Amino acid sequence: MQIADGVYSLGQKQGGHVHAYLFEDGGELTLVDTLFDKSARRIIELIRQIGRRPQDLKHIVITHAHRSHLGGLAKLRELSGALVYAHEWEADIVAGERPQQPVTLVPHRPLKTYYLRVGLALGRPKHPPCPVDRPLAEGDAVGPLQVIHIPGHTPGHMAFYDERRGVLAVGDAVASWPRLDAGWPAFNLNERLYRLSFRRLPEFEARVVAVGHGEPITDGAADRVHELAERLRD
Repeated sequence: MQIADGVYSLGQKQGGHVHAYLFEDGGELTLVDTLFDKSARRIIELIRQIGRRPQDLKHIVITHAHRSHLGGLAKLRELSGALVYAHEWEADIVAGERPQQPVTLVPHRPLKTYYLRVGLALGRPKHPPCPVDRPLAEGDAVGPLQVIHIPGHTPGHMAFYDERRGVLAVGDAVASWPRLDAGWPAFNLNERLYRLSFRRLPEFEARVVAVGHGEPITDGAADRVHELAERLRD
């Protein structure tokens, strides 16, 4: 699905209705996250559907190192030769050198996501390990994307902003499945830091908010983010 000029959304039910986002920038493609599938088949098909080749994928940026977002990373790097980027705190998890940090197993809404928390606790299923070529930090840029460090969900969680097209990819800071909400609180490793980070998101007045789980917000996106930020202040 095209969500802005040259920006495409792709999702799958597995991994909690997880989504990835493809950005065209001249002759290059930049991908945010890689879905759950190890085969990367869906993403390769999308690249070909828009008249591009896998080799046109030059940059793969990872919002955070949770399994749902890492499935196709190793295969995509192999097929395209793209550079892989993540926050330095997440790099060794992406590379398979350190397990993901578990989250609480105390029941917490939304209950539809509970099976994903169990998976994190057990470290199953594992993602195919993939080296990170370049670490990212606040203020960096990759392709058309500005890097925004928004820790709390994980210490190295990042958002990516395409200012020209008004698209803000927020990873798991916002979820629209199973309902629109300020993420999934039970997955946040540091709730206080998450809330502080979230206060930055309304500043962008994004026309489209590309969420990690659920459909991207394309209607009244800036208003929705403001409303969620106010709810977190209560």
